[in-house]
Amino acid sequence: MPEQRPLTVHIGHDELVIRRRYEVVSICNDILIAVWFIAGSIMFFYSDLMAPGTWCFLIGSIELLIRPIIRLTRLVHIRSIRDDGGHGGTSAESAMDF
Repeated sequence: MPEQRPLTVHIGHDELVIRRRYEVVSICNDILIAVWFIAGSIMFFYSDLMAPGTWCFLIGSIELLIRPIIRLTRLVHIRSIRDDGGHGGTSAESAMDF
């Protein structure tokens, strides 16, 4: 069996900074999603808070839509860095996409 060499991925400094920034934005978005849905769920226990609870669920759903927009924006941003002659060569996308 041939010897397998480890995969080496070269990612430039600019690309790492961009990835980290988008990861932070994505994490904050995920936290907001949880907050909206938890708040909406608690409000649904009280009949006088049903309307604000429904708004929380709607806002949480909109935050779920924002999640793929963040991912798409990150991909476009990274691609523009690479196309502008930035660092990075054969960078593979992360399996844990945020």
